[in-house]
Amino acid sequence: MTDDLHACLARLLADLDARRHRALLWIAGAPDEAVPRALMLWRVRDWQAPLWLGPTLTASDVAPLPAAKARTRLGGEHDLVVIDAVSANAGFDPDAFGAVSGTLRAGGLLALLTPASWFAGTPTADADYARLAAWPHDTDDLSARYLARLARRLDASPLALRWPLGEALPALTLAPTTATDTAPPDDDACLTVDQAQAVARLVRLRRRRPLVISADRGRGKSAALGIAAARRLSQGERRLWLTAPRPAAVEPLFERLAALLPQGRREGNGFHVEIDGERAEVRFLAPDAVLAALDDASIDPRSPPTLFVDEAAAIPAPLLGRWLQAFPRIAFATTVHGYEGTGRGFALRFRARLERDTPDWRECRLSQPVRWADGDPLEALTRELLLLDAEPADDATAERALAEHPPRLVEIDRAALAEDERALGELFGLLVQAHYRTTPADLRQLLDGPGVRLLAAYAGETCVGVCLAQDEGGFPPELAMAIQRGERRPRGHLLAQSLAVHAGHREAAEARWCRIVRIAVHPAARRRGLGRTLIDRLGERAAEDGVLRLGVSFGAEMGLVDFWCAQGFVSLRLGLSCEASSGEHALMMGRALCPSAKVAVGELARDFQGLLPSLLAFELARLEPELAAALLREGEAPTLEAQTLARLEWFAAGGGELALVRPWLAEAWLAWWRGETAPCTDELLELVAPLFQGGGAADDGRGRKARLAHWRELVGRLHRCLAR
Repeated sequence: MTDDLHACLARLLADLDARRHRALLWIAGAPDEAVPRALMLWRVRDWQAPLWLGPTLTASDVAPLPAAKARTRLGGEHDLVVIDAVSANAGFDPDAFGAVSGTLRAGGLLALLTPASWFAGTPTADADYARLAAWPHDTDDLSARYLARLARRLDASPLALRWPLGEALPALTLAPTTATDTAPPDDDACLTVDQAQAVARLVRLRRRRPLVISADRGRGKSAALGIAAARRLSQGERRLWLTAPRPAAVEPLFERLAALLPQGRREGNGFHVEIDGERAEVRFLAPDAVLAALDDASIDPRSPPTLFVDEAAAIPAPLLGRWLQAFPRIAFATTVHGYEGTGRGFALRFRARLERDTPDWRECRLSQPVRWADGDPLEALTRELLLLDAEPADDATAERALAEHPPRLVEIDRAALAEDERALGELFGLLVQAHYRTTPADLRQLLDGPGVRLLAAYAGETCVGVCLAQDEGGFPPELAMAIQRGERRPRGHLLAQSLAVHAGHREAAEARWCRIVRIAVHPAARRRGLGRTLIDRLGERAAEDGVLRLGVSFGAEMGLVDFWCAQGFVSLRLGLSCEASSGEHALMMGRALCPSAKVAVGELARDFQGLLPSLLAFELARLEPELAAALLREGEAPTLEAQTLARLEWFAAGGGELALVRPWLAEAWLAWWRGETAPCTDELLELVAPLFQGGGAADDGRGRKARLAHWRELVGRLHRCLAR
């Protein structure tokens, strides 16, 4: 049998190699059947770079990598990948599958081991579902709609090879394909013509002409960034920065640097090289560290380093916008259908900013695969299984549907949704497009997560809006107290637990919340009040079930803060540090759904409002003043005494220093900002930094006397506004 398998496998691999394709082999059965078959594959030939993903085995010649560490292989290459989703304590990890499928080189084979119930179309929740089992649920409580869909798609796909039970050898015949000839690039460092074109554009990158590179996985965009970086250094550039959600995402870039500049050296997240007697470097910065790096004394703020942004779709658009302003020479590379973030959503969210701030921006699309040939079966199958190419209805379809049908709200039956591929793709595509980061596991959460509420808006049969929410809280008093003290951390319940642990509110853990995870409205349906309608209907349904508080948690930026405030939400907690991947502080907000909850939520909000000025003076001193002002607007306006107004008038007329009247000025500013006179003049917002954040002392182009005079002028305006 081993000889027969060797011959059969040799024919398959020769065929794959000739086509420059990859294949998936599905092996279903009991663990004592499926694992030995995979071990036969592992041992039947001398693989150059095999990878076994799954729990520990008794076999001494295999060293499995836990699925949780799959991302550590990003940037690497394998000729055999075995994904063990059948052994005890194993399960199908969507994120791991998405990550390692892209590491399989042309001519390679991916073997997927699953329980026999997959073949029968009746899978049950596996060990990886433990990540979904939020308190008080166990894995056995969960549905397996996601796995059932995977099994159906695998069974129906002509692209999947199979090794059925009872058969000695797998069926390893590939579907027919049409070969395509592609012209070689003129650039010896590049593998495709469009990669060479992208490199040329990156090398010619000019001030205020950003470049946006989009590509599917395996098109060599990260390598293109590395080739261009090497050439920019060779042409005299001495400092270039790059950023991405994770350092592993830019490993191909560093590999290209090392190959093209062999005299250089890699040190941590930097590459250093000496060219023509001068030192040059390429440096990786986490997203939350990029703007802070500009404060270094060695950086000329008028001419900062060139910035390359990889996997830009997985970074919030507001942060990208700040980089766009700060870096005259900048390029964004993004994956169109990736396992984190999507290029189409990125383009829709960020295009308007590019058009407004840098109308001369350019776009470049890489379509020809580098790691494998067009028509690769594994690429197509991975997209189908993980729904990576999920798209909402196109604009014309949505506009036509809206013209013919008024929007109607539908509470989604997740079991029916999992069976309807068109509806699922349209709804999930809308959620993906509206958010900067989506992983394959999010689809599993949507279909099988406990306590999920799914509400959609349809015009006819076209999905034009969707709201995904999660029930949280409801902990018994003893457990809530243990959570508050940091002694227990049950799975899930992000908002309820955070308010208890970090804000000290035990009652927030005892109360029941409905946290809005995502809300999305089709671009063609916006400015019709659909977002508010979805939120209001969600609140009604939650209240009927005894859940009396809505909540939300998001990366704080002005547009989102304004939106949620307009929906009646109030701020409850702000993270003290930026999230490394988003560069934003996490803001939690809440909205009461009944009078008694309004009292409780109001107490949480007042607690945060009382704490905020102290945080702004210390831990949040670097928060954007505009965002600080938005948060400071919440709360009751203080009542001013005549003495306070007199101090304002005295300072405006030339008396004292700002530091000596800051408490009274801050109180007066809040009275104006929170009162009916707030629209007097937006220029008074300039006082946020000097009054609340210790700002104004840095060099802003004015000397000390000029700065003090400006503050006096602003305080004079404030006094006149309050005196009306």
